[in-house]
Amino acid sequence: MVYITRIERFNAAHKLWVEGWTEEQNIAVFGKCSNKNWHGHNYTLHVTVKGDPDPVTGFVIDVKKLSVLIKEHVTDHLDHSNLNLDVDFIPKGMQPTTENLVILIWERLGKALEPYTCQLHAIKLWETETIYAEYYGLP
Repeated sequence: MVYITRIERFNAAHKLWVEGWTEEQNIAVFGKCSNKNWHGHNYTLHVTVKGDPDPVTGFVIDVKKLSVLIKEHVTDHLDHSNLNLDVDFIPKGMQPTTENLVILIWERLGKALEPYTCQLHAIKLWETETIYAEYYGLP
């Protein structure tokens, strides 16, 4: 089994905020991330797939095709968007945290990869240089 990772980037804004809470509660829990005027991140997305290399091409998957799939199903929807308002696959009311985003990205890419012989292994999403979330699907 071979694992290969494609890295893509996107920029997006969001706000972490619970409507039923006071401003003070939101600030206490989310800090600067609750800024009423939003804030943004330069995200770095790592998509790792696994499989056996094709005996002819040597590829687990053509990484150019993987890049196209990531852009088509994920980054074209997220890049330069407001994650709270603009992205149709983020359910209304869901906090657009890095933790929630890796699960949503997994769901979209898992379906997009079904016709291929490789399998999705991991999604890693860097929000900042010091914060990232990883997801390996359901057990």
